[in-house]
Amino acid sequence: MDYKIFLFDLNFDQAEEDAVVETVRSKWISTGPKNVEFENKFAEMLHVKHAVAVTNCTVSLHMALLLSDIKPGDEVICPSLTFVATVNAIRYVNAIPVFADIKSTDDLTIDPDDIEKRITPRTKAIMLMHYGGFACNMTRIRQIADNHNLKIIEDACHGPMAEYEGKKLGTFGTFGCFSFFSNKNISTGEGGMIVTNDDALYEKAKLIRSHGMTSLSFDRAKGHSTEYDVVELGYNYRMDDIRASIGIVQLDKLENDLKIRAELRAYYEKQLDGIDEIIVPFKGYKYFSSNYIFPIVLKNSTAEKRNQVREYLASAGIQTSVHYPAVHRFSIYKDFTVPLPKTEYVTDNMITLPMFSKLTYTELSYICDNLKKALSV
Repeated sequence: MDYKIFLFDLNFDQAEEDAVVETVRSKWISTGPKNVEFENKFAEMLHVKHAVAVTNCTVSLHMALLLSDIKPGDEVICPSLTFVATVNAIRYVNAIPVFADIKSTDDLTIDPDDIEKRITPRTKAIMLMHYGGFACNMTRIRQIADNHNLKIIEDACHGPMAEYEGKKLGTFGTFGCFSFFSNKNISTGEGGMIVTNDDALYEKAKLIRSHGMTSLSFDRAKGHSTEYDVVELGYNYRMDDIRASIGIVQLDKLENDLKIRAELRAYYEKQLDGIDEIIVPFKGYKYFSSNYIFPIVLKNSTAEKRNQVREYLASAGIQTSVHYPAVHRFSIYKDFTVPLPKTEYVTDNMITLPMFSKLTYTELSYICDNLKKALSV
């Protein structure tokens, strides 16, 4: 399919190329000084004490569960309306995913009331996902977690710099986990970050990231140590300095990128206002969002109708997607399936429209005009 308007486009230019060349010429391309710079810059951006760069967000979720001492058979409450990695990480530690429904077709984040209903004596953590860069109700979720002595792990892969009541997403729980996959607000191709304010957990996270070794190759190369011990069962979850150098440039661009996305969202909302056949989730959202994606939900619809609309848009050269297929419906999770009526309706009737800072208002008008035509067919 030759699209006129893609779902996403990289916010890359000469700056990323120059950063890669500089790192390659430095002759230190594995985990080293660029990782340290990236981590420090990221932690400062979130006003959090510690950040550890890793290979991807799935890794950071796995580490967060390990560091939270989640054991086989423990239950972790999670959304089904998320990318499968959120739930896969729970299974990596042989814990039990307990799916909770979303709040509504207007708010696609996990429902605190449903979280509370699903707590049992085996529940040990809540792993939530800030859908699209829009915050879960962290006031209520923290109250629930505190009342039941539960850990909170935030999948904030959609939400760098997004806020809830003046506080950055990813900083409410014990851990915040971020993604730098190619289509995220911050892109390094592959990559992730885990953040925490706990000093001891930070030190342990660094061990788990690199085979449980007490020093890195870079430490030894610089003469900070000549040998190492292995004190934890760790993994090879390190980020290389090439990707970290790209991440540094991306962080410098992030504020302007998010400002433009907010303007584009406002234009979308204005253009789509009054269309009775659709719901625009999070319309009028009062906090600062990263606006990672722009979803709409069709009213009184079916999956077949939704697919027809997507096909019409594709024929007009507009790429769309669905964020996401419900995880509890995947074959691998059939043993954990529970009825989630709101999640099921949304995942059958959602369309993700293009959203990235290079979009023009002419392109947005073209998307909205063709959406209106598709709905009238």
